[in-house]
Amino acid sequence: MAALEPEEKPPSSGEPLSPLQTGARYFCTVGRGLEPFLTREVQSRLAATEVEYISGKVFFTTNSGLTILKQLKSAERLFLLLKRQSPLIISSGSKGKTFNEIQRLITGDPMCWIHAVSIWKSLLELEEKLPSGVSKPPKRKTEENENIIIKKFKIEQTLTMSEDTECQLEKQKNDSIQEQKDLITEKENFQEEKSKNVGEKEVEHHQDKLTFRVSCRCSGTIGKIFTTEEVGRVIGTTLIKEFGWKADLRNPSLEIFVHLNDTYSVVGIPIFRLPLASRAYIKVAGLRSTIAWTMASLAEINIGAVVLDPMCGLGTILLEAAKEWPNAYYLGADVSDSQLLGAYDNLKSANLMDRIELLKFSVTELPFLSESVDVIISDVPFGKKFKLGKDIKSILHEMERVLCVGGTIVLLLSENLYRYLQDYKESNIMWNSSKDNTNEFKFVQYVNAEEKNGIQENVSSLFQDHRQECLGKRPLFGTLMQMECHKVSLGRTEAFISKYKKIHASGLQQPS
Repeated sequence: MAALEPEEKPPSSGEPLSPLQTGARYFCTVGRGLEPFLTREVQSRLAATEVEYISGKVFFTTNSGLTILKQLKSAERLFLLLKRQSPLIISSGSKGKTFNEIQRLITGDPMCWIHAVSIWKSLLELEEKLPSGVSKPPKRKTEENENIIIKKFKIEQTLTMSEDTECQLEKQKNDSIQEQKDLITEKENFQEEKSKNVGEKEVEHHQDKLTFRVSCRCSGTIGKIFTTEEVGRVIGTTLIKEFGWKADLRNPSLEIFVHLNDTYSVVGIPIFRLPLASRAYIKVAGLRSTIAWTMASLAEINIGAVVLDPMCGLGTILLEAAKEWPNAYYLGADVSDSQLLGAYDNLKSANLMDRIELLKFSVTELPFLSESVDVIISDVPFGKKFKLGKDIKSILHEMERVLCVGGTIVLLLSENLYRYLQDYKESNIMWNSSKDNTNEFKFVQYVNAEEKNGIQENVSSLFQDHRQECLGKRPLFGTLMQMECHKVSLGRTEAFISKYKKIHASGLQQPS
């Protein structure tokens, strides 16, 4: 990964070209552990360049339009990059010196802010010109609609941002209005000249009329010394003094996102009001949509494949898979009536009733022929809300039975369950078919040298070598080889996404 540069600055003069022509610099917030997946996604879906990631963020450049940007599936939120630089210099002896450093995020290069806002406006203008059939971000025209969207935003947002940051901005702005009259007048004249041919309201297109609020996250040293409210207040009052913008906590035209820690300082402008992870087609929220999509992306879903989620819950995994890979046949099973009803509501809302079939069955007694399913993807219950009911051995045995040779299983496992399975591997414990009428099983895991960074790779050559080794031995229950394993964050909980391949049939006998 490229080292952090002191600061990324756009050109400070001249009329900026459309982002669709020159490319714009963006970053996405992403759940920990999903950075490699989002990196690959922006490269393949957006043809992005200059792609790099740090913990929780992926940076990239693209000239893709908003319609395509909105299709990102593994990202939480999308931002236009305004500033990215080294961490602030923290003065333990003087808060004033540190406040000056915070202010310099704005005063050190005001043209950077002018340029970024110009790009942001051009993106909004391009969105307004989209064909009528293309969906647009919801607009809050009434107080009622505004409240609904704000509530949904709070529910869906995983990276908590303190909204208390902006609570003092309205009070602070009044102190600066008088001294900014000359600046405001000057900027009005300049902006009027630029927006003669624009048919939008002045409040949306004159920089001096911009309304804003600040969302601030602080961690590390600065988070121990200052509250997010203090940092947000400094940034807010500086923006008011520097540009004459107005604070609006309820319905601002512009939101500023600031994240400061010991590694970097990042400032961005959210492109959409709602997170990308907030899927409009999911009516009843279950598993995080970004996790569900990531699991499906690992599953190698081919055209015509039979894809099963034997513990489908509210059907989030099936929804994400069917939306992205529509030319497959999807089955969902669960023993809970309430979960199946919720899944049915989601399928109806997403208009996927013809692609996904729901069944009421136990994962240990699936009504499918052996080796009749190509792909299995499932979120294995963590035991907090729903219990497994039977031992994980019975569940894995049934999954292994219905999976065809060469098929793929992708499971989301709790830390405890993952360690439980790893203990079997490391202690080389095997179940003997002569004792319980099942075949033996074991799990094999390969990771590359960058395991410490959470990056794992598919080792197809090792898979082929080990497959030949397995064919010369007694058949194993769980003829499943672990191909990949990724540790991911579910908010306050850590989990593992594990991918397995069925390397040979359960009934394969040892050569005589």
